[in-house]
Amino acid sequence: MTAIPSKRTPTVRYPWYVRLFFWNQRRRYGQVLEPAKLWGRSPKVFATLALLFGALDRKSSPIEPALRSLITVRVSQLNWCRFCVDINSMMVLRRGQSEAKLQALETFRDSDLFTVREKAALHYAEQITLSDRQVTPEDRSRLREYFSEDALIELTGLICFQNMSSKFNAALDVPPQGFCQVAPQVGGNA
Repeated sequence: MTAIPSKRTPTVRYPWYVRLFFWNQRRRYGQVLEPAKLWGRSPKVFATLALLFGALDRKSSPIEPALRSLITVRVSQLNWCRFCVDINSMMVLRRGQSEAKLQALETFRDSDLFTVREKAALHYAEQITLSDRQVTPEDRSRLREYFSEDALIELTGLICFQNMSSKFNAALDVPPQGFCQVAPQVGGNA
């Protein structure tokens, strides 16, 4: 399947600042990301989203990179985003997590591969992502055992950003780009 818009869509001329983001993606990933081409059709929105993602994924974030990546894969699984599972799984491995842990993500609650802190964050991600769930006072209390208030704000922001991103990509059927050959399946049960 191909991503919307179809091949009948006229060629898009992206502004210089969007092409700068594309250049950086080619340098970092070896190719321009398909969602960037779609978001780039609305240049100001794309630039804003890219800056927001950069702020959430910065080195000084109170949420360590490996956990951020695990969370983005789990949210992407739940939202059926094949592209997001692909690229975020690559990041999980780049950030030092094992293939076994990546494959066990769907069943993190029952796995000894995950710390109690990781399980609390992944549970929280599911509570936010699944529309038949609600974050409870007990969930927030449990999180405060492992995360400061500022870290909890960033954790929530990351989860919400990934929900928006993965729902966008899934709705437009953005295909995976072959970043991770061991990526887990989408649609993982909660």
